[in-house]
Order: sequence, then structure tokens, then C-alpha cells
Amino acid sequence: MRTIDLNSDLGEGYGAWTMGDDAAMLGIVSSANIACGFHAGDPLTIRATVTQAAARGVAVGAHVSYPDRVGFGRRPMDVTSAELTADVIYQIGALQGIAKAAGTRVSYVKPHGALYNTIATDARQADAVIAAIKEIDPSLVLMALAGAPILSRAADAGLATVAEAFGDRAYTPDGQLVSRRDKGAVLHDADAVAARMLRLATEGVIEAIDGTPLRLKAQSICVHGDSAGAVDMARRIREDLVAGGVAVAPFAGAA
Repeated sequence: MRTIDLNSDLGEGYGAWTMGDDAAMLGIVSSANIACGFHAGDPLTIRATVTQAAARGVAVGAHVSYPDRVGFGRRPMDVTSAELTADVIYQIGALQGIAKAAGTRVSYVKPHGALYNTIATDARQADAVIAAIKEIDPSLVLMALAGAPILSRAADAGLATVAEAFGDRAYTPDGQLVSRRDKGAVLHDADAVAARMLRLATEGVIEAIDGTPLRLKAQSICVHGDSAGAVDMARRIREDLVAGGVAVAPFAGAA
């Protein structure tokens, strides 16, 4: 039986502000990318999300970001390599402490937003993130965009990697995500997205925004937890995958 991971960005509330339905999403996904405080997530929210993930056997990943709470981590930053490495180490370390207290562990790292998109192709910033992971815990898996150069750079540096595809995002014909500024970048039809992800999992093909078939090799599928209808979309994706003979399980151990 084919197996694929289903992940979501969680723990992104802040104080009195709630972002997404983490409790419901944790009943569907197999891996949780948990905010580390730089783009979202206060300590209490992060701890509650990690504790729920541990109770459900969901793998925990550090969702590291540029220091940009106001912009939700979606604004590119021209930071020095030393600064970026330190920022990533800081965030992973914070989540590791909370995970240990909750009886689980951090098993992978998934950069967030603008950092995720930048390091997909920017060698200097990619190397800074890779260096951070190697320094704090070289056993951590790096999750990155399927087909992006960072995957081979990380593998060459000795890190385990997992390639990710996005259920709720449109793709350009060259395998990049369509910018959120462009029309059609975010997908909302849960039925269409579920069918799209089943095809990806079974055939390794996804349709680009212009209708052309795009071949992608991915071991994990992401549904953004802050999107409208995210829980229903994730549930439909999981149901269609299982019905289509694809098991949903974390690529990394939960605890």
C-alpha cells in the first residue's frame, strides 16, 4: 500500500487571537508544523498544540520563520547568514523544550512563509538554515518544496529530507507555488483538491494553473490550517486518499 504524510501549519494563534481549528485538524493530519513564536504562536498556544499532538500520536515539526509577527512571516527578509542560523536554532530549541515537557519530541523542521519560499532557491539562506539544523540536531528531517534545489543541498550536507506538495495552493508550470498576490493562488474547492491530491499520491502528477500536467515526487501533503474551510478540506483529502488505497502516516516518528 502506498503511504503519504498529511501535514498542517498549527499553533499559529497569539494570545486572545485564534488562528484555525487546531484541535479538529489534529484529528486528521499525521504531522503538525507548529509555530515557534517568530511569525505566530505564544508559549501557551504552542504548548497546548504540542500537548494535543502528543496525545493523538501526531508528529511534531518546528515551523521556523523570519522574525515577522506583523507580516505573519510572509515578507522576505535580507538577513545575514549568521543571524538566520541563530534565529532558526533559537526557534527549534524553544519548541524542543516544550515538546520534551509534553512527552514528545521535534522530529522535523519546516520553514514558514517567505523563508520557505526564499530558501527553496536562494543558496546562501538555504545553507544558513541547513547549518542551523545540523548544529542543533542533525537527526532532524528538513521538509521543503518538492523539486526545489534546497532538497539536494540539504541531502549533500547530510540531512534527511522530505519533499512536500500543497493541496490548497496552485502551481506554476515550472513547479513553483503561484504567488498569493495572484488570482487563483489559493484553492478552495475541497472535492477538487482531494481528487487532485489522490492523483498526486498515486500518479505523481498535479495540474499546473495553466492546465499542463506537472510531475512531482512528494512524500507529504500540506493543508494550511489558517485557510477558510481548512478542516473540511483536510478531511476530504484524507478520506479520498484512504479510499484510493493510500495510507496516511507520518514520515517521521511521533514520539
